[in-house]
Amino acid sequence: MRYIPAKKIVLPVKNEIDLFGSTHMMNIYRGCDHGCIYCDSRSECYRSGRPEEDFGTVCAKENALFLIEKELQARRRHDTAKKIIGTGSMSDPYNSFEKESELTRGALLLFDKYRCGVCVITKSALVSRDADLFTSISKHSPVNVGITVTTTDETLCREIEPNASAPARRFKAIKTLSEADVFCGVHMNPILPFLTDNEKNIRKIVEEAAAAGSSYVLCYGFGMTLRKGNREYYYENLDKARPGLKEKYMKTYGRKYNVVCENAEELAAAFAGECEKNDLLYRVKDINAAWKKEKTKQKKLFEYE
Repeated sequence: MRYIPAKKIVLPVKNEIDLFGSTHMMNIYRGCDHGCIYCDSRSECYRSGRPEEDFGTVCAKENALFLIEKELQARRRHDTAKKIIGTGSMSDPYNSFEKESELTRGALLLFDKYRCGVCVITKSALVSRDADLFTSISKHSPVNVGITVTTTDETLCREIEPNASAPARRFKAIKTLSEADVFCGVHMNPILPFLTDNEKNIRKIVEEAAAAGSSYVLCYGFGMTLRKGNREYYYENLDKARPGLKEKYMKTYGRKYNVVCENAEELAAAFAGECEKNDLLYRVKDINAAWKKEKTKQKKLFEYE
């Protein structure tokens, strides 16, 4: 890991879709060492004029906690609305260096101090270390911890997410958070065509999520994205683990950005049915209403959105 200069870290959400309605976004780190072969953050459009930078190299922002506190102090003086800070959309806040640096934990301490809500997305079981802070924050502000699980198959996981926590450890983290009364759930995206796009995988993830005490399972599309940068990296690594599969992708999808599984409708129906069977929230509007403590009642009639 290396350190890079930064002027601001907590930025308002503008002109973009945020599934969970966060008012601000935070990225203490740039890059990620989980090594997920499908990661959209490898796309060239996110490099901001830094084509030489390897996304697999983790960069931490200098004076991160000082800058975050300065920004929260300023906003507290000028904004009385509840702030909800999202993190994990571009780089995982619980990369392997977080265990020692504790920058994400330090930010959570500041969110608690300045009474901000938080929404975290991660693939790391390390997130359960901070259960105490999530519990403390939830006493005054909304908290949502989402842990991504794309497969329960340990062997396949090592192929597509080589350095991320094993699926079993992620479910254990859900259990720890749930037992600490932290609102948490499982994110199932992306769904990889010809790899994870089968009903058995979908149903198993939902079953394991329910058993771990998850409040929800989210799948906001049955497919993945492939664009310049991440497409080449994905295909290169597919060739290493599954020779010939790249050609199948190219024949089926060409150079499409939105890659939708051929059996998407069947998967959506299986997903919704399994979530309802296990009494788990799965619609974004119902998940948001629940973690933001708005009253809602999810319809039992199948209506995947």
